[in-house]
Amino acid sequence: MNLKVLYEDNHIIAVVKPAGVLTQGDMSGKESLLDQVKKYLKEKYKKPGNVFLGLVHRLDKPVQGIVLFGKTSKGASRLSEQFRNHTIQKIYHAIIIGRPKESKGVLKEKVHKISFFAEGFAKKSDQELLEEIKKATKSRTAELGFEVVKSNNNYSLLKITPKTGRFHQIRIQMANMGHPILGDLKYTLQAQSKIQKTLPDQSIGLAATGISFKTATGEKTVDLQIPLPEEWKGYI
Repeated sequence: MNLKVLYEDNHIIAVVKPAGVLTQGDMSGKESLLDQVKKYLKEKYKKPGNVFLGLVHRLDKPVQGIVLFGKTSKGASRLSEQFRNHTIQKIYHAIIIGRPKESKGVLKEKVHKISFFAEGFAKKSDQELLEEIKKATKSRTAELGFEVVKSNNNYSLLKITPKTGRFHQIRIQMANMGHPILGDLKYTLQAQSKIQKTLPDQSIGLAATGISFKTATGEKTVDLQIPLPEEWKGYI
């Protein structure tokens, strides 16, 4: 992974996450974006021992785009506060299958997330398992705005501005609208699976292309943008 740094000050760093890379490590042990940024800071500033790096948000593994980290506890705290208060402005672009009926609009609906799994599932009956899952499922409102940038009817390029930050929110809401994201087999109906395509690097047609936030000190606003992925040009 060749780390691309978009912005850096004493408290905050913004980098580009490639598709197919985890934001944070998991049980697989594969190098994550968090690992890469720590390595970058350690080498650049010749830091001994462990390097502090605050994880304040994530992108799904198949999604590429801008990710912010706190280089200090102050930086992480200020960014986290902005995410909680929804004052950070995020822009995504997506390629979806088909063309929406409306050229722009707002999607607002309830989405579900399994927040935990109870222990001892192997010893429970199917009915008991169902009841456990119902108790573990939380319904939360997801809201986003979308605008069709261009379309050839087979595929459409959308600009998306999420108002909330729910788990897999954009992927779920696009699929619920009847227009799943290109390459996103997880949320594609069986009837639409024949027209799905496989994109390079385990990616899907979704990218975090813009973000606007305030620095940890003062009231300076930083506005970052990246171009659309090159591989999208073959579709739209």
